[in-house]
Amino acid sequence: MRITKDNTVEIEIPEGVEFSLDGHTIIAKGPKGETKRNIYDPDISVELAQGKVVLKPKRLKKPQKKRMGTIAAHIKNMIKGVTQGILYKLKICSGHFPMSVQVRGQEFVVSNFIGEKFPRVLKLKYDDVKVEVNGDIVEVSGVDKERVAQTAADIEMLLKRTEYDKRIYQDGIYIIEKDGKPVK
Repeated sequence: MRITKDNTVEIEIPEGVEFSLDGHTIIAKGPKGETKRNIYDPDISVELAQGKVVLKPKRLKKPQKKRMGTIAAHIKNMIKGVTQGILYKLKICSGHFPMSVQVRGQEFVVSNFIGEKFPRVLKLKYDDVKVEVNGDIVEVSGVDKERVAQTAADIEMLLKRTEYDKRIYQDGIYIIEKDGKPVK
């Protein structure tokens, strides 16, 4: 984030991406889809001008600089989501019992987790997030980074068991890649 001499932050809008403002809601449309976000800050105004999103503070102190950086990061994530898309990968690890994982409509179903008789079911919250199972990899994709990340976290938490030593009992589904970056 670079603050210009007149204390504003400018974010370039790439070709093929359209931004619009509706009150405090900023809407981004691109080749992969559409996403919107409510951006309200009493000290920072958001404007669209000449192919740029411009953030202007009423006063420039350290808290406003931090919040301008946060808003700029959200806008950059929106741009990335509507142009390239967001992809999280999870790995299915079943050492003791072979578990079966499938997506049925808006439900993510895990059968035979550590030998359980009844399947564990997660209702997927968001319609715009796509979940696919390819062998032992689960791919979660969409245009909104927060929704994709929350869905991946919900899948990971579905099989979490806190009372067992995870160094020994490693069965579960774990996030291995967050938007192209491997998880350490």
